[in-house]
Amino acid sequence: MSRENALVNATWVEEHSNDPKVVLVEVDEDVSAYDRGHIAGAVRLDWKSELQDPVIRDFVNKEQFEKLLSEKGIANDDTVVLYGGNNNWFAAYAYWYFVLYGHEQVRLLDGGRKKWELDGRPLTAEVTPRPATSYSAAEARTDIRAFRDEVIAAIGSKNLVDVRSPEEFSGRLLAPAHLPQEQSQRAGHVPTAKNIPWARTANEDGTFKSNDALRTLYAEAGVDLTKDTIAYCRIGERSAHTWFALHELLDLANVKNYDGSWTEYGSLVGVPIEKGA
Repeated sequence: MSRENALVNATWVEEHSNDPKVVLVEVDEDVSAYDRGHIAGAVRLDWKSELQDPVIRDFVNKEQFEKLLSEKGIANDDTVVLYGGNNNWFAAYAYWYFVLYGHEQVRLLDGGRKKWELDGRPLTAEVTPRPATSYSAAEARTDIRAFRDEVIAAIGSKNLVDVRSPEEFSGRLLAPAHLPQEQSQRAGHVPTAKNIPWARTANEDGTFKSNDALRTLYAEAGVDLTKDTIAYCRIGERSAHTWFALHELLDLANVKNYDGSWTEYGSLVGVPIEKGA
C-alpha cells in the first residue's frame, strides 16, 4: 500500500458525493456522534457492538462480517471511505478489519471529522439508507495480526511499539485516564517495547504527518523499520492507527497489530512485564 492509495482528502469526498460506488462509513469512540451530525450519505459502524463478537473476546468472524456489511449496503466492489473523530482513532481500527477480511478498495479520510469540522464543511443528521447487498469476505488474514505467543517471542528480537500514553506504559495507569482502571490485572509494558503514543503520528488538524516525519519519529525512538514490528495498546484500536501509519503509509509489509494488547497481556500468568519509562 502507499499513501496515495490509503488516504483521500475532503475535496475527493465532495467530488465523489454522488458516486453510488463510494460508501462513507463513520466509526467513533462515542457512537452517538453520528446522530449529532455526520457527512451526508455516511453509514455508521459501531466499533463495539458490530465489530466485536458479543460473547467471546475477539473480532467478528467471517460470516458475521459478511452479514454486517450486507446489511449496511456495502458491496465487494465499493470504495469504502472510513472516518471518525479524534484523529480517526476508531476509523483506523475499522480500516484494519476491512483489510483483514480482504476488502480491496478501502481508504481513510485524512483528518477525519476533526479536519472536516475545522474546515467548516457541513454535517447532517439525516440518515440515507442503502439497499442491502450480498457481501462476501475473504478468510481473515494472519499476516497483519499478532497473537500473544508471537509477542512474547518478539521480546528482544523484533520491534515492539507500545502506542499507549506514557502513564500507561510506565505502569502508573491501566487504561486512558478517562476510562475505568480495571482492564487488566497488572500494569506496565512488554519488555524492550518502545513507547510512541499513537497520536504523535498526527498533525494538529488530525491529518497524518508526512512519510518523512513518520520515519523520523520512529527512528528517533529507536525503532529499526527494517525489522518486523508489532504494535499494541490496550484493546488494539490505538495500535491499529499506528499499524496504518507503518503498514499503509510507509508501505512496510512486516507490521502486525496485536489486538489482544494490554487487556490480554496484562492478565496473563507468568509473562515478563516491566514498569517505568
